[in-house]
Amino acid sequence: MKRNTLIITILLIFVIALSGCNKGSSDHVELDHLPDRNAEEVLNIGEADNKNKEEEASHLSFLEDIAEPPNSIIEVIQQKAGPYSGIDVTDDSVIDQVLEDVRKLEPLPEDATEEQLNAYFKYLYSLVAEDYPDPKDVIKKWEFGSFGDPDLPDSRFHFKENYNVEVLLDGSGSMGAYIGNKTMMQIAKEAINNFMKQVPKEANVSLRVYGHKGTGSNSDKSLSCSTIEQVYGYSPYDETAFQKELDKIHPAGWTPLADALKQAEESLAKYDTENNTNLIYIVSDGVETCDGDPVAIAKSLSNSNAKPIINIIGFNVDNEAQAQLKAMADVSGGIFSTANDQRELEEEFKRAEQVLKSWDRWKKDALRNVDAIRLNNNFDILSIKVEWGTKETKQSNNIARLANLFRNEGIITREQMNYLRSLRDEIRVIIRDGQDEVVKELKDISADKLEELKESIDEKYDRGTN
Repeated sequence: MKRNTLIITILLIFVIALSGCNKGSSDHVELDHLPDRNAEEVLNIGEADNKNKEEEASHLSFLEDIAEPPNSIIEVIQQKAGPYSGIDVTDDSVIDQVLEDVRKLEPLPEDATEEQLNAYFKYLYSLVAEDYPDPKDVIKKWEFGSFGDPDLPDSRFHFKENYNVEVLLDGSGSMGAYIGNKTMMQIAKEAINNFMKQVPKEANVSLRVYGHKGTGSNSDKSLSCSTIEQVYGYSPYDETAFQKELDKIHPAGWTPLADALKQAEESLAKYDTENNTNLIYIVSDGVETCDGDPVAIAKSLSNSNAKPIINIIGFNVDNEAQAQLKAMADVSGGIFSTANDQRELEEEFKRAEQVLKSWDRWKKDALRNVDAIRLNNNFDILSIKVEWGTKETKQSNNIARLANLFRNEGIITREQMNYLRSLRDEIRVIIRDGQDEVVKELKDISADKLEELKESIDEKYDRGTN
């Protein structure tokens, strides 16, 4: 009996011990001995987490390619205009696209780092950055407007016995786009013809068109890129004959800007700078699309025997085209300007009209009206001051509006929105101080010190192109 009791007791102790071991190691058993299906699920969950992190990083990688906001007035001048430049981002016409751009961002955590906040501000700023006028362009226009002054160091600006004017007109398909109720080509034709009517009868004029045949398709690229024609000149302006050639031109294909410039260089070779004042006007709405290098050709043309003054008008251009056309002006010592509508395009041609009238008076031994030039310069100073102020106000308002949209979309908190606005305020100070500095520099310019002050402006506001 005692023996049986002892055996039962030992068995009970063993069972209790075994039960305790199983209970104490249950977590270990569940982790190490899961069924195959559950283990695969755990592995997939881990992979999904890693994939989500990779997708999130890839989703926001586009922020790395965006330029930093400006830290100086030079960087303000150099910055590229954003897609909503000059547009109220809350306007009904663009709000859907704006929200689509805003929603590319992931919500920031409440404890977001300064680096994360700065990256989001960089993106915000890139959407609404304005294109501020470059003081160098104003200086070049003034030099052009001082034509005939024998004290000017650049002999291209001295009056010569003969005067030759050539207009290069972009005939690519994009010139068929409408501005208001007219195509860009119609506007350009009218502006060019009105300009030519003001040319003195002794001057020679020329019209060269490029890219006006074929279509924008790849199959027509060869035809279009090889289509460059001097349809008029060099000869005195005849309105009927000139209009007849203009009427034949219709926007069609590609943009062989480099080859058009090359042909202009060849035609001008016989008009040396010693005896001729040579002026080229380029009207283009886009970049070279025929594999040429218009910047290199512009530089070659400026160093040629003819040494023409090259005026380049970017007509309703985007950032890429503006950069290329500006580079052409920089390497050639030319004059770059933009025009977004008919009025602005005609204003640019009026500068040349004044120069041609001065040349006409010079040939008749008339004195130049220096006071009128000084008055025009003052208007230019006022214009650039107003334009800077207008763009700064639009840009600052848009930054505030976008920051508010970020918050409404749950991307940032109120505190983070206030931080972004503080970054905006820092840039406002840079722009406003820079505006005052630009105006002061321009006011200091006088005709007898033009070259010295121009070099000073070039050094201070150099875009870094040579």
